[in-house]
Amino acid sequence: MIEIVLIVAIAENGVIGAQGAIPWRQKSDMQRFKAMTMGRPILMGRKTFTSFPRRPLPGRTNIVVTRDHDFRTPGAIVTHSVAEALTTARGDALRRSVAEIAVVGGAEIYTETMPLADRLEITEVHMSPPGDTVFPPIDRSQWEETARETHSSGPDDHAAFSYVTYRRKR
Repeated sequence: MIEIVLIVAIAENGVIGAQGAIPWRQKSDMQRFKAMTMGRPILMGRKTFTSFPRRPLPGRTNIVVTRDHDFRTPGAIVTHSVAEALTTARGDALRRSVAEIAVVGGAEIYTETMPLADRLEITEVHMSPPGDTVFPPIDRSQWEETARETHSSGPDDHAAFSYVTYRRKR
């Protein structure tokens, strides 16, 4: 079985973005993100894709979902629905012999894939910045916390943080 894994950093107030960018710097989390996504298909919306300073993200199959049928970008597979993106990602995961599809944003994509996800890999950023993009609520009747690691902020982190894993209750 290929798992669908949502990977996201969320502030204590639910914020994941502000004006098309992440409202904090967490170098520790970026290293974890790279380790969790390398060699896997990653699924994202167009706004998330275009927010990356370097795109496509190297070492991963970048699958972009957009309503814009004219959108093209070198190095990424462009799809026009989450269903189409997941079909593409499953095929890529099988070719790569990996057991996960990483969903990496943004808010609309998270909302649409949450009911399909098997696991959530959350970085809780222990701050409450202003923002205009939030993660959908995690329904505790559907999700069970299975791991938690709390960390002090490192030299290149804006705040302390916790890595939290949730698995869907079966």
